[in-house]
Amino acid sequence: MDASLHICKATAADVGIISRIVERSIRLGCALDHRNDAQIVANWTHNKSAEHIQNWLADQRLHMSVAVLQDKPIGVGMASTNGQIAFCYVQPECFRRGAGQALMHHLEAWLRLQGLPAARLNSTATSEAFFRRLGYCVSAQTFNVAGLCAIPMLKTLAPPS
Repeated sequence: MDASLHICKATAADVGIISRIVERSIRLGCALDHRNDAQIVANWTHNKSAEHIQNWLADQRLHMSVAVLQDKPIGVGMASTNGQIAFCYVQPECFRRGAGQALMHHLEAWLRLQGLPAARLNSTATSEAFFRRLGYCVSAQTFNVAGLCAIPMLKTLAPPS
């Protein structure tokens, strides 16, 4: 992991870059999942607009963090007080530099502080191996949502020390 990588809480000033990170990560990094089908991409990105992100930042049940590398935001992740990790997206050109792992560890730490015993998420096929390396296991049958295969995964969280 790059020493200049750090994670910080997302703010309203980050809305535009968060929207761009999410869209680029989906369009370029998840092409195996959406197969460059414009309708699937549109369905996947429709609720990731700046307006949606602003609403998520205002919601006290949600925690959104940004990964910053050399003073440039390169990733974003969000978790909920119900134990669900909603997403973890990284700029495609920054894959495999530790940002996704750092975001996930940060979100898991936040979930532990909420007193939650486990983290849940729905992975794509593209991200499944990444989440497995972080200790997530498939927890239910896959299902289809908006033309995508969703893989329910779960990780037991150790209590905060």
